[in-house]
Amino acid sequence: MGSGGQLAGSAGLVLVGGVALLHPEEQVFEAMLEGWGNQQLARNLAVATVTSRLRQVRAFGVHAQAFPWQWSCSLADDWFADLRSVHRVGRSTVRSYQGAVHGFCEYLLDPAYGWVQECQTRFGTHPVQVINEVNAAAHVADFEGEPSRRAFTREELQALFDHADEQVARKQAMGRKGWLSAFRDATIIKVAYGFGLRRNETRMLDVVDFGRNPDGSEFGQYGVCYVRHGKAQRGSTPKRRSVLTVHPWTAEVLAQWVEEVRPRFGYEGPAAWPSERGPRVGVEHLNKQLAAYRDELGMDPALGFHSLRRSYVTHLIEDGWDPRFVQEQVGHEHASTTSIYTCVSSDYRVRTLRRALDALVAEALVEDV
Repeated sequence: MGSGGQLAGSAGLVLVGGVALLHPEEQVFEAMLEGWGNQQLARNLAVATVTSRLRQVRAFGVHAQAFPWQWSCSLADDWFADLRSVHRVGRSTVRSYQGAVHGFCEYLLDPAYGWVQECQTRFGTHPVQVINEVNAAAHVADFEGEPSRRAFTREELQALFDHADEQVARKQAMGRKGWLSAFRDATIIKVAYGFGLRRNETRMLDVVDFGRNPDGSEFGQYGVCYVRHGKAQRGSTPKRRSVLTVHPWTAEVLAQWVEEVRPRFGYEGPAAWPSERGPRVGVEHLNKQLAAYRDELGMDPALGFHSLRRSYVTHLIEDGWDPRFVQEQVGHEHASTTSIYTCVSSDYRVRTLRRALDALVAEALVEDV
């Protein structure tokens, strides 16, 4: 609540009463955006989310060449048609933009914030809702990403790991200091796959985020990965989870990095993956480095950093791990989400079918006896 009991984002809080505006249309629009931003922050939405939504609403205003109290459904339809047909944005992106515009209009029309009366007084008209059940894109499928997105095959994954290791050996043989960064990047790729991590979860790991698993003593100090920066639900803090080590080589890779190579960076901070220019590597570096290795190997351009997480889920399911365990490992709220990530190979499906048919035949033979 603001002064006088007004809600965060109210017109009375972001516009100074009794003061003439030099450019009223532009200034009122900016005040609306500021107020909506404050209202969203008051709801505990992430700053990045708020910033993205404000940018999307501004983009609509630029395309429409009109202010919110002049917006109409036809202007919205023109913008989204342009996004789809000219800019070729994805379906989920269109829904995201529509959600931002709908939320902004909803905020403006709420009597508690006073924008309808403010516009009526200043401009003789008021905003309307331009996204409704008629022109809103329906969410009809659980997965709306590009069909080309998939997991690495085991052969592709091994080739990726080998190529990353080769960069370390090559730079080390040449006496170049860059072998430390190459070793770090190779380890990041292996750890992201080894624990099924998202990009930001990977980059935000600290050395202290690895610990012992009493029921997996063979993994030593690296039996558990404590994820403290998991994907947050709307309006909440980052979701935490613990991921158990399932591959022995993951612990070996981590031990070598943390205990032997990382100290050579001369970095004394907590980050597991120090950068040459800052305390830790950035998300863009993770994307670019994996894409560079992928392209050098001539692999499918659809394979990206997130494909490591898809591969983790797929390979565990193929190896017979319980789906519920896999779901807990990757931190999915619903089993249906985990199933979307599962891209089992045709060999696995054939083996599954063969086992089922063999079981039926064996059962039939027992009954005949």
